[in-house]
Amino acid sequence: MTDLSILIPARNETFLKNTVEDILQHIEADTEIIALLDGQWTNPPLEQNDRVNLIYVNKVVGQRAGTNLACKLARGKYVMKVDAHCAFDQGFDRKMIEGFAKSGDNVTMLPIMRNLWVFDWVCPKCSHVEYQDRVPTCPECGTEMKKELKWIAKKSPRSVSYAFDAEPKFCYFEDWKHRPEFIKQKQETGLTETMSIQGSCFMLTREKYWELNISDDTLGNWGNQGVQVACATWLSGGRILINHNTWYAHLFRTKSNFSFPWPVSGKDQRKTKENVKELFWQKGHPKQIRPVSWLVKKFMPIPGWTEEDLKKLEETEFKP
Repeated sequence: MTDLSILIPARNETFLKNTVEDILQHIEADTEIIALLDGQWTNPPLEQNDRVNLIYVNKVVGQRAGTNLACKLARGKYVMKVDAHCAFDQGFDRKMIEGFAKSGDNVTMLPIMRNLWVFDWVCPKCSHVEYQDRVPTCPECGTEMKKELKWIAKKSPRSVSYAFDAEPKFCYFEDWKHRPEFIKQKQETGLTETMSIQGSCFMLTREKYWELNISDDTLGNWGNQGVQVACATWLSGGRILINHNTWYAHLFRTKSNFSFPWPVSGKDQRKTKENVKELFWQKGHPKQIRPVSWLVKKFMPIPGWTEEDLKKLEETEFKP
């Protein structure tokens, strides 16, 4: 059996080739890559490699469904869902597998998240340089600027703790890093708990992926995956852990240069959020053995949660 299958759902992803090449350069375990090309061939094209499998579908299926299609071909004991614009630490796959050897397999695990500096804008006329999230027109001479690849994992920030508020909406959870339980966990095992995740990279066993329906495409095409994965894991009796022994770097989309690759309206995103909330707050996930309030109380105080919010949740929530 392969150690790890890396699943990359991709549509209109300029840096998929860079991401795949970066993974191939830094893996040390028996790891394969499965990229799902959702309704569009990748440009630039990927070079042939025995460790890389490409799946092309001519009708757009969406991020969650695309990840599921990739996972159906996975041979690894573990699967890692990764965005198509990421870079990785040397031996990240081996280090993550070693983390599971410490924690057991009833977890979803993330590396430390860093920011990825992919390129600069460079003016071909006057050589003026702007960072990747600036408007690609030279402020000095008005010339259209060109991309100059950098592909550097920035040293900071190094994100290791996430949460969701009462809406629910993703948020960073800086206070958690300073609490005694976090410090003790990091010192003893190098693995720390986090309430939620940022959905660009996470890993679990292939068995758990299907058992928890971790990419439930009935919830929506895209959005709120961090809350969904966190609740599916924690509320079924598992844990979410950050592995401090390795990292990945993620390119965040900015309003000036990067749009989301899947067609999704604000209405669609709100509907997905409502579906996720309805599943865990009201109906109950099929594997759910804990209420949402259990998870909130475990990490309180949390940004965006008041005692009133918690009381209201306890009065109305699904109780296993």
